[in-house]
Amino acid sequence: MKKILLATAASTLIASASYADEIKLGLMLGFSGPAESLAPDMAGGVRAAVKEISDSGKFLGGTTVALVEGDSTCTDAAVASSVAERMITSDGISGLIGALCSGATGAALTNVAVPNGMVMFSPSATSPSLTTIEDNGLFFRASPSDARQGQVMAESLLEKGVKSVAVTYTNNDYGKGLADAFESSYTEMGGTVTINTSHEDGKADYSAEVGALASAGGDVLVVVGYLDQGGPGIIRAALDTGAFDRFHLPDAMVGSSIEDRFGTEIEGATGQVPGSDSPGGEMLVAIGEANGYNGTAPYAPESYDAGALMLLAMQAAGSSDPQVYKDFVMGVANAPGEEIFPGELEKALDILAAGGEIDYVGGTAAELIEPGEAAGSYREIEVKDGKIVTVGYR
Repeated sequence: MKKILLATAASTLIASASYADEIKLGLMLGFSGPAESLAPDMAGGVRAAVKEISDSGKFLGGTTVALVEGDSTCTDAAVASSVAERMITSDGISGLIGALCSGATGAALTNVAVPNGMVMFSPSATSPSLTTIEDNGLFFRASPSDARQGQVMAESLLEKGVKSVAVTYTNNDYGKGLADAFESSYTEMGGTVTINTSHEDGKADYSAEVGALASAGGDVLVVVGYLDQGGPGIIRAALDTGAFDRFHLPDAMVGSSIEDRFGTEIEGATGQVPGSDSPGGEMLVAIGEANGYNGTAPYAPESYDAGALMLLAMQAAGSSDPQVYKDFVMGVANAPGEEIFPGELEKALDILAAGGEIDYVGGTAAELIEPGEAAGSYREIEVKDGKIVTVGYR
């Protein structure tokens, strides 16, 4: 009933409102930093969704959408806050998509987005601490919390017969949050964590850290790090010293740069990254090819969905005012309503303009739970013949 009333209100607004010729969205990702190789395909996903909606001519009475882009880095809270501040106060954005990493996201959200009443939608920030942050209903994320990833990782390793692990994590909110969530689930299920210790990104030598991990022992080394800085350094030191030859790689360690660095040296390594086997994922292959990016790269589907959901919420609300459309995001993301897949955003705009309901499935089988984050499914991966391949979903 609530959603029907919202849709009716939206249709009234759409019928009577006057709109700007153009609105702006901010796109703030870590184009530099320890996860920079993920950013180009993520940006491609957002750009594709925005282009699809803007080019349709059906968004808010023919309003077009422009993207304002900025580099939040990944771990520099001051830079992330500064970029968000510029986009909101100077560029005049109506919504902010980003950031890539949890630390940058939390800083921009707390310091800038919430005080300015701006909706912020991250495709990839996964720290459990973001679930309970005071956001005034302004923050959403297209990826699940690492509380869920920790559980999935524990189940996966134990099912593979791995009874003991050593854990190293990048020393920030993301790393500690996932490492602690994993340890809690893994030990509760009967596994043993021999050591759970942090590492700093950007060091030239990780022999001391790997020495401590080796002394503690474990069947597998779990590397909760970033694929473009500290994580590869840990793996290289472990391989060179013979400390470990089996690795497990969480989401921020999964990407083509890991294949390029190690190939068959880490043959048999396992891991997981948010993803689903829904039909929408396959649809993004062609969309990516048409728009010059890899539509199924890590967090690229979530990025397409974040862009689409933000704009569809505006259409449902009949407004690009963040204080208005923030209350429509959950409605367009979930049932009831006509299912909407990638490439069908124009159809969604028509349905919403007529006062109808949609259930946005998108590229990730999107389902948002309170307080506005993805319920969460994961793609399990393994390194085979030096390449990251999908071996299952859970």
